Amino acid sequence: MSSQDIQDFHKIYSEYYPRIVGYLRRIVGESEAEDVAQETFVKAGKALETFRGDSQLSTWIYRIATNAAMDHMRHRSSLKRAPEEPLQEECEAEDQDLWTGEKKPSLEASLIRGQMNECIRGIVEKLPANHRVVITLSELEGLTNGEIAEILQVSLDTAKIRLHRARAKLKTELEKQCSFYHDDRNELACDRKTTPLKLFKK
Repeated sequence: MSSQDIQDFHKIYSEYYPRIVGYLRRIVGESEAEDVAQETFVKAGKALETFRGDSQLSTWIYRIATNAAMDHMRHRSSLKRAPEEPLQEECEAEDQDLWTGEKKPSLEASLIRGQMNECIRGIVEKLPANHRVVITLSELEGLTNGEIAEILQVSLDTAKIRLHRARAKLKTELEKQCSFYHDDRNELACDRKTTPLKLFKK
């Protein structure tokens, strides 16, 4: 690595490391995010001399981090991997609000883009890895569909389909596990539903 590459790497590390650690916390968990982030930047440092600006620097870093996270999870002995869902040729209403059918931010998107409480955060973090990645990139990291497609190295339509399905999965889990209400600031919030106790006759 040349002295210029070293300077560039230090600049990239300073700018992106906190952001990538935050992203990885949502993908691999708090305890392993730092290790995967270090692995990400080791790989980025080695590949820096081959980076020629064909993609944005941010999407390049996110791609390396996403690949490192997925590799890490594949090698977890305790992880039961969720199978990738088959992709359809057509894009199925990917930009519609799953709650209303209108083209505007969906309920789950509005919730997780705001100040998420533990209920929402916990559900996002327990989604299957393939869903968790696209939801996190879109709703929490604020990346566009085009950037997500570039990070995942798939077509734009494929990225839209994956995001649509991930949102559908999140919607299902929110409806199943959360009770929604408006807080004292009149903002939509939720609490985890409690499981009713079963009474058994003696």
